[in-house]
Amino acid sequence: TFSVMGHIAKADGEVSQMEIYLAEDIMRQLNLNPEQKKGAQHLFNEGKKPDFPLNDVLNQFRIECHRRRNLMQMFMEIQVAIALSDGTLDKGESGILGFAADTLGFSRKEYESILQRMQAQCHAHNGQKNSMALEDAYDLLGITSTANDQEVKKAYRRQMNQHHPDKLVSKGLPEEMMELANRKVQDIKTAYEAIKEERKTTSIR
Repeated sequence: TFSVMGHIAKADGEVSQMEIYLAEDIMRQLNLNPEQKKGAQHLFNEGKKPDFPLNDVLNQFRIECHRRRNLMQMFMEIQVAIALSDGTLDKGESGILGFAADTLGFSRKEYESILQRMQAQCHAHNGQKNSMALEDAYDLLGITSTANDQEVKKAYRRQMNQHHPDKLVSKGLPEEMMELANRKVQDIKTAYEAIKEERKTTSIR
């Protein structure tokens, strides 16, 4: 995870302070001890090298996942987050993300959906605390504002089912990644509440 993050961060030629901050934040969320953090930093720096074997690393990761889709999806979400952390997604970063998605077996539609949701999540985190723009809320749930109340509720339940920590752990997600999953769940809940508030309807509960 951290070596590919480093590779994406370096894709535009320079690693930004925001990219470094996000990498350190993920290390914190994973509760890495000093030795593990040092190893993660080393891997991040290895990923920045011109001869970084991206294809080999991705294929090794895919094999180690043993088809655990939820783990591969969280991996992709982290990589998209590092690419978006400086506010732009340049051609180099986009190319690496697309290649990673293809290598891990995600369809183009699935990748675009992850990208859309992560863009909404990044926008929300850059906004005011405990608030979320309505457009971002819909994007995070993977729907549009034309969705009816039942479709909104269904989208919310689908996202919660995919990201709830208890379900992810039962499917093999390492416990170290629980905080990442908890943050994602909170964003999904915030998005749903924002849509409910906007619609002012009792049909969404």
